[in-house]
Amino acid sequence: MSHQTGQVSNRSHTSGVTSSKDSKSLLAGSNMQFVLFLSPYLQLSPIVELNVGGEMYTTTLSTLKKHPKSKLAEMFTGQPKLRTDSEGRFFIDRPGTYFKYILEYLRSNQVPTQCIQDVYREALFYDIEPLIKQLEDSPQIFGELVARKQFLARVPSYSENIELMIRIARAEAVASRRSSVIVCVVRTEEDAAKCQDALNSLDMDKKSVVKFGPWKASPSISDLLDCIQMDVEAKGYKISFQPHVAEKGFRFKSYDFFYKFLFTWW
Repeated sequence: MSHQTGQVSNRSHTSGVTSSKDSKSLLAGSNMQFVLFLSPYLQLSPIVELNVGGEMYTTTLSTLKKHPKSKLAEMFTGQPKLRTDSEGRFFIDRPGTYFKYILEYLRSNQVPTQCIQDVYREALFYDIEPLIKQLEDSPQIFGELVARKQFLARVPSYSENIELMIRIARAEAVASRRSSVIVCVVRTEEDAAKCQDALNSLDMDKKSVVKFGPWKASPSISDLLDCIQMDVEAKGYKISFQPHVAEKGFRFKSYDFFYKFLFTWW
């Protein structure tokens, strides 16, 4: 009997050890089940709701990740990198109006024909390379990048001079409906010398005259004047320009590269 009791005791002891292992296995299993239970919340749903600058969109995860190397795809790869709004939608702090064109391209490869400049800017932000290249082939973007921008790159300090014009105009706008800025546009080194000669002989404040040029490219002075007006208006200002008639008629023909840009405030 004592031998059998010992066997029972051993079995009890063995059963206790087995029970301990089983408990650990059960605990590990429950942890695994717990992880599996949580995993849907750690992964994105195939249907994604977006809040893009206040505009609401619904699309699929595969659409957003159509171009894996894009910034947009990166936003939705792995752990979510975006904040959510109060309704749980993923929030992208970009203009929502133009995102519909981005989404339409991702869905159907349809290149937008409206708001080209704005869509191009958004395509650059989201780094969607195929769309960027197709937009750059459009007449609007091609003309801007290849023709106009390349020309303006050859005009020394063009962007800085635009900002200088605006600062001068704003400084003279106090209690006035309009303010004017005199610019000297010179295409050649010879014209640049004439401009300097004119500034020395005419009653002008040299500091308030903005000089553009010279440049080595085919566009004319009138082309540059159009560019100046276009770029200032793109910043929200209302302007016009006309040839500047000097108070002194002396040697007037040499001063025909002076122009007055008129800013209208109200």
